[in-house]
Formats: sequence, C-alpha cells, structure tokens
Amino acid sequence: MRVRQMNEMIKGWFIGAFEPTVLNTAACEVAVKEYSVGQVESRHVHRVATEITVVVRGSVRMENVIYAAGTIIVLEPGDATDFEALEDALTVVVKLPSVMGDKYSA
Repeated sequence: MRVRQMNEMIKGWFIGAFEPTVLNTAACEVAVKEYSVGQVESRHVHRVATEITVVVRGSVRMENVIYAAGTIIVLEPGDATDFEALEDALTVVVKLPSVMGDKYSA
C-alpha cells in the first residue's frame, strides 16, 4: 500500500503522465480541485484531450453558463471554456488521455 497526501500534488492533479503523481499513466489525468468564490481560470482549449468536470459542491460558470452541484460537463477536443467559481466549489476533473502541453489559450 502506498499513501500520499493531496498537499503533495500540484493544483489537485494526482493521476497522470506527470510528477508528482500517485499513478503515472498516459491513459488519463484526474484531479480534485477546490475553489474559493471568485477564483477564475482563463479561457482555454485542449486539442487532444477530452475533459470531464463534475461539480461536486458549489456553483461555477463556464462559457457564460451556470452549473450547480451534480452537473457533469464534457468538453471534447476543440471545445473552449473559461471557469469562475460563483461560490466556494469542489470539482473532480478527468482528462483523457494525459497529454502534457495540451492546454492552449483560446
């Protein structure tokens, strides 16, 4: 058994083809991300990866649409998005596959 702590990971990412990680794989990336109200991520696009975001707690805005807890958003390659936490929020993000450098400003 291996045990790691989330505070050892970078920006909540703990599975993927990067370090540090608990499982190094090119198959996917997984993160648990906590946001404070007002936090934003700039508009971006992935050219290769599909990104799936689950809003676990709180509400967020992506591309001017508000999503509440329980919503699952699937971004296909080429779909652009931005992100704003409208209240304290928790998300789980899965990207398939894990491709370093596959995040471009949009």
